[in-house]
Amino acid sequence: MNKPESFESERLTARDMDDEVLATYPTEAFLSRDYLEAEKKKLWPKVWQMVERESDLPNPGDWMTYNVADESVIVLRKDDGSLKAFHNVCPHRGRQLVSVPDLLPGKVHDVRGNNRKNFICGFHGWTYDLDGNNTYILDPQDWGGKLTPDMTCLSEVKVDTWGGYIYINMDPDCVPLKEWMGRAGEILDYFELDKMRYKWRQWAIYNCNWKTAIEAFLEPYHVAGTHTQLLAYGDYYALSKQYGLHSVSSYDTRDEKFQMSESSGTTRAGKGDDPRRSTYELIRENYETVNYTASTETLVKAASRLVDELPETATAQECIAHWLKSAKADDAARGVTWPEVPPEIKKESGLAWGLFPNQNILHGETFALCYRVRPYGDDPNKCIFESYALERFPEGEEPETEWVYADPTGDNWGSVLAQDFSNMEFVQKGMKSSGFRGPLPNPHQEQKVINLHRNLADFMEGRGAPRRLDVD
Repeated sequence: MNKPESFESERLTARDMDDEVLATYPTEAFLSRDYLEAEKKKLWPKVWQMVERESDLPNPGDWMTYNVADESVIVLRKDDGSLKAFHNVCPHRGRQLVSVPDLLPGKVHDVRGNNRKNFICGFHGWTYDLDGNNTYILDPQDWGGKLTPDMTCLSEVKVDTWGGYIYINMDPDCVPLKEWMGRAGEILDYFELDKMRYKWRQWAIYNCNWKTAIEAFLEPYHVAGTHTQLLAYGDYYALSKQYGLHSVSSYDTRDEKFQMSESSGTTRAGKGDDPRRSTYELIRENYETVNYTASTETLVKAASRLVDELPETATAQECIAHWLKSAKADDAARGVTWPEVPPEIKKESGLAWGLFPNQNILHGETFALCYRVRPYGDDPNKCIFESYALERFPEGEEPETEWVYADPTGDNWGSVLAQDFSNMEFVQKGMKSSGFRGPLPNPHQEQKVINLHRNLADFMEGRGAPRRLDVD
């Protein structure tokens, strides 16, 4: 990549991130149509990005489309169980093989089907097998024998899986997915996301840039100002840390009596003198207001019994240990097995991971609350916002789900997500103000946001690179 000389000399390093340097970045990445156009060439065709869950393509012949910016990709399950992916375009005249209308509220999220044996172009009938080979051309003699298989086959896209997800990368020279995931993937592997299934999944077209949207979920620093109802039962001081391309946020603790491996995530003790009661109220409030996710019914019910099963003298550590042991036994009785996550991994895994560029996973042993965002059309002020809940269910008891378009209201998304929506549009508007001097992200609690822009600049040839504010 051709980066300006000044970019290399001023580039924020991983060490800068760990040292929590004061930094800012320009707003061009959120507001500029030219920047959005550059993303189409420099970012989206060069990164591993999540398409869907493997459970969406369970059988041979199952297929679906995935669109991002101007790109459309077909992903399919072959007869041998492997996955294939191709650009959704016929090499003859450029017609989409599968017609994919613009994503429209309540109408089109993707196009999918099953029992696919081949793809036939609707323009001139050119036909392709599931390996992308051309199997039919009308009047091939008219080309004088000069057409070759390389000219007439579909353009292949890299495809791989991790954590029960299907990922694609349009760059033929990309690093393997395992290398891309790095330490973040190693840590999250302990939680066996592949054994979780959808609880619900919703999407909306929203009035902000895709980066404005994902940043709203990259840090808990906003909880005190946005989700004030949550403060009654828990402290929300936080930290975040870079892991190369990716980053993690965790709850931090100022009070030593609450220090434990579980204190960084959602299964943590509530504040106050009676952790039996506050731990229950904290997890209940989170669960009910975040659209019945970020926990499970099993965990909430087990926490509700703490006041009856433990003495008033129980410490926060004793409450957490008893609570999780009870919930684990309750789940085992109904056929749900917890993964064994070592305490040091539990602590390092934190609260939620930002997976570059556009995915966020808030995780637990038996649940995950996840987000994905994509640009919408050619408008830098709009995005496709998607959120979904995963959970471990007893075999055969997982609900049947599909993507549902849901207007961004509390009735559809729960009060916490509605509160987040109430910020995103007006952050987008506010950044256009001539009085805005540039972001001042918290280097301890919002490092995930800085790290997003640090990595974006690598792909965007230095554009939008964060710079230090604590140097002359």
